[in-house]
Amino acid sequence: MTAPIGILGGSGLYGMPGVVVTERRSIPTPFGDPSGPVVLGTLEGVPVAFLPRHGEGHRFTPSEVNYRANVWAMKAAGVEILLSVSAVGSLQGHLHPGALCLPTQFMDKTHRRESTFFGQGLVAHVGFAEPTSVWLRGKLSAAAARLGLELPEVGTYVNMEGPQFSTRAESRLHQSWGADLIGMTQATEAKLAREAELVWACIALVTDFDAWKDEEAVETHDVLAVMAANVGKAQALLRAVVADLAGGAPADDPARNALRFALMTPPDHVPAATAERLGLLVERYGY
Repeated sequence: MTAPIGILGGSGLYGMPGVVVTERRSIPTPFGDPSGPVVLGTLEGVPVAFLPRHGEGHRFTPSEVNYRANVWAMKAAGVEILLSVSAVGSLQGHLHPGALCLPTQFMDKTHRRESTFFGQGLVAHVGFAEPTSVWLRGKLSAAAARLGLELPEVGTYVNMEGPQFSTRAESRLHQSWGADLIGMTQATEAKLAREAELVWACIALVTDFDAWKDEEAVETHDVLAVMAANVGKAQALLRAVVADLAGGAPADDPARNALRFALMTPPDHVPAATAERLGLLVERYGY
C-alpha cells in the first residue's frame, strides 16, 4: 500500500487509538538507512505512514538522525502531506509546558547536518521564505477548534544542534531575538520536506521553559513527564485532522512544485549517476 499522509514523531504515535498497522516496510534510500521501518496502516480509516524520528527506543541523537533518509523513505512510501510532531522548549512566558502550537518560521543554528538532497553535479535552490504550509496549518487549526484545543500559530522556532540543552545565556539571546520556541530537529526536516515537494507542518508540544527563567533549568525527566501527560492532545489532533487531509493538498500549494524553478543545472550537464540517484525527486522534470 501507499500512504499519502505521513507522520514523523515518536514511536508511540502508531500505538495510539484508531491506528491499524498493516505493514512495516524497510525502505532503502540513496542516503543510507532511515531511523527504522516505515510503519504503514490506517488512522481512523485513512492510509497513513509513520516513522519514529529517533528510532524505536529513542536511539539516535538529533545530530545522528538520518533526516535525508527519513524524508526520502516517506516520499518513496507515497507520502504527499507530512506532519511532524516534536517536543520544544518555550522562549516566551505565555507558551506554557503542555501547550500545542504551530511554528511558522525557523532559524537554523545547526552545524552537523546534511540538510539537502542536492549536490554532486545537480544544484537546486528551493524557495523557503514560508517553510510551513499555510493550507496544512489551517486544517490543523480547524481540527483543533473542533476539539476545543488551543493551537496558536507562533512565529519562530530556533533549531539548535544539541544534544545538550541551552545555557541560560543562549536561551536569553534567542529570546531577545524575538524567537518563540527552541528545538533540535524541525528546521532540518522542513528543508528536506520542501526539496522533496512534501506539504509539511510541525505540531510542536511545549515541554519546558528552556533556561531563560532564573528559577528554571531543563531536565530530561521533566520533559518526559510533560510529554507523557500531554501526548494525548497531539494524538487527538492527528485523529481529528486525517480525514480532512485525505483528499490531498491543493495543487497550488507552493511545496507541491517547489523544484519547478529551483533546479539550476541543465539535465545534459548532470552526471548520470546523480540523475539516477535523485530520480524520485527530479524525474518528473526531465532528469
